[in-house]
Amino acid sequence: MTQSSPSANITAGAHALATAEAERRPTDPLTERFPDFTLPDAYRVQQANIEARVARGARIIGHKIGLTARAMQELFGVNEPDYGHLLDTMVHDSAQPLDLSEMIDPQVEVEPGFVLSRALSGPDLTVDDVLDATEYVCVCLEIIDSRIVDWRIKVQDTVADNGSSARVIIGAEKVAPRAFSLQDLPTTLELDGVVVERGRTSAILGHPANGVAWLAKALSAFDMKLEAGALVLPGTCTRSRRLAGFKEATGRIEGLGSIRITTCNQPFVRGL
Repeated sequence: MTQSSPSANITAGAHALATAEAERRPTDPLTERFPDFTLPDAYRVQQANIEARVARGARIIGHKIGLTARAMQELFGVNEPDYGHLLDTMVHDSAQPLDLSEMIDPQVEVEPGFVLSRALSGPDLTVDDVLDATEYVCVCLEIIDSRIVDWRIKVQDTVADNGSSARVIIGAEKVAPRAFSLQDLPTTLELDGVVVERGRTSAILGHPANGVAWLAKALSAFDMKLEAGALVLPGTCTRSRRLAGFKEATGRIEGLGSIRITTCNQPFVRGL
């Protein structure tokens, strides 16, 4: 383990993760490299790398939320979700094959996406507040990819790694937030035409809009808010699945439609 100042750990951690992503070579867990690496430290590492990407021309388009399922919180020993940033450089066009060689060990998740019509902030938001502020809901595929070797992560590691974000594919169908109840929609994930995961949106904090409300509350503690036009991914209600070896993935949420991608090549790091 490295003994150094907290600020030096932030800088070194951010550099290690950025290098791992750029070179597609995973790094050791930051929680193993640095003693007493805290969750606030992890968010500072995340923010440092996001600011660096924005300085190079990327644009923040929203946020993703993770650890919304109680089972996952228990696995990581936490009692609330976490979040990461979504950048315009992460958006992938479903009409184009997803090049897996650009990533380390990509996995796919299906989840609803909320696009906001107005800014949303505050500590006491309800499901109705979120729905009132939502322009439309759509089905999305999120591609996650850990820059930590073998996905050997604690919650601080995934937070520092921007919630293990990699790509997002946004469905074309735009559904009004009150067209029907979003609370308990059947959800499936298919790989090469075979259903490999099933779930219901009620597993996302009881209602996926609760995830958006949680995020707005978390950001309000830093005098930040969700902006109009932001895309928010509130979490998945199924497990993620590795994409290596598969040619296509399809996510379906009843009422929201489906989204399909094809893949090409294989992940940069083999044999995981």
